[in-house]
Parts: sequence; C-alpha cells; structure tokens
Amino acid sequence: MLVRVAVGIILRNGAVFIALRNSTQHQGGLWEFPGGKCEPSESAEIALARELKEECGIAVTESSFYKTISHDYGDKQVELCFYKVTGFDGEPEGSEGQTVNWVAISNLSAYRFPEANQQIVSELMAAV
Repeated sequence: MLVRVAVGIILRNGAVFIALRNSTQHQGGLWEFPGGKCEPSESAEIALARELKEECGIAVTESSFYKTISHDYGDKQVELCFYKVTGFDGEPEGSEGQTVNWVAISNLSAYRFPEANQQIVSELMAAV
C-alpha cells in the first residue's frame, strides 16, 4: 500500500523547522520535516496546509513545490511530496506534543532522519 504524504520544509533565516517522530510511529525516534498523509481526493498542496495547521499551528502563506521522493521501507511504501515553505502566519510549535526544533541548515547532519528524507537533508546542506 502506497501512502502519499505532503511534507513542509519550513525555512526561516538559514534555519529549518523539524519535529521528532513519536516512538510509537513508523520510523519513530527519528527527526522529520513536518507534514502528513494526503486524504484520497486531496491535493498535496491542500494536505500540506491542513497538516501544518494541525501539527505546527501555522497557516502557510507561501510555498513552492520542491520534489517528490518515493521510498520503500519494506513494510510501508511512501510517496513524499516536499514543499519549501517560506511564508507563514503564526509561530511553528509542536501542536500535538511532539518535540520540535529550529536547526541551522548547516547542522542538519547532527540529526537522524528517516531514509526517505536523506536526499532532502543532503540537498539542503549542499545549498548552504
């Protein structure tokens, strides 16, 4: 079963907002860029706005599609639709109780991310 996920690379002043996955979740205990599953009839862009409002308490005002990455974890197949979020209303937080952090892009390698996110981490760091 393929799971489509909208993911926000929330950027501000050379830093990116990341969240720690709950230990009970798939890939739990690893850091991620916030986002969530797309509903069956929902576009990734609409899902992104909804999920970032629910998870981080922000309203996206400016975003641009970055890239789609498909990954097979063996027990789960994901299609991650990444968007760079450069404008938003509100201050991002862990609205669902998750640990969150603003991290300098140059320091992203100090955090452990799911395998499907590694390419994004590498590309962000290479662009700094």
